[in-house]
Amino acid sequence: MRADYDSEADALEIILRRVERFDGEEHVEEGTCHVGMVNGAPVNVELLYPADHLDLLAIAAERYDLDAEELLATAQAALAAPDHLVEVSVGKSLAV
Repeated sequence: MRADYDSEADALEIILRRVERFDGEEHVEEGTCHVGMVNGAPVNVELLYPADHLDLLAIAAERYDLDAEELLATAQAALAAPDHLVEVSVGKSLAV
């Protein structure tokens, strides 16, 4: 999963799957959180003013059957490295 936080626009983009363009866009919350769709599947999550709205990622995860913890970890990584593309890989915990 990749993400980019544009500090000037105060916008976070989480890329679930790379595509040329979206078929459509659905709103988790109008004006704040949008999900790009291709063939009925989510491929992108955009969050405006992310520091104030990270809770919307859990709603998007539930609505579109995504991993809420993975979305949040990816968002936090992007916020920690503004204006840089970050890539996060989340897997199952290894038993010790």
